[in-house]
Amino acid sequence: LEKAKLDKDQIDAFEVNEAFAPVPLSWLKEFDVDPYKLNSHGGAIAIGHPLGATGSRLISTIMNTLSSSGKKLGLIAVCEGGGMANSAIIEMI
Repeated sequence: LEKAKLDKDQIDAFEVNEAFAPVPLSWLKEFDVDPYKLNSHGGAIAIGHPLGATGSRLISTIMNTLSSSGKKLGLIAVCEGGGMANSAIIEMI
């Protein structure tokens, strides 16, 4: 968000990789965002956790969420083995 010069309140939807049930709960506590904006179609426990394709699944889910709701900005967050992570901001145009 900082690199994109955006505030969390400008993001319409968040998709956080839910490799384990506590992850989105901890994420909500850490980043203090509206829980109704998080994983609105269910997380990986509900949709699936495709090893090696989690990023693709998150991108397609956030794009579907934004498209169906008429919203513009979404953020995905992916945890990775070894304590690494990635994130991306998706803008519907």
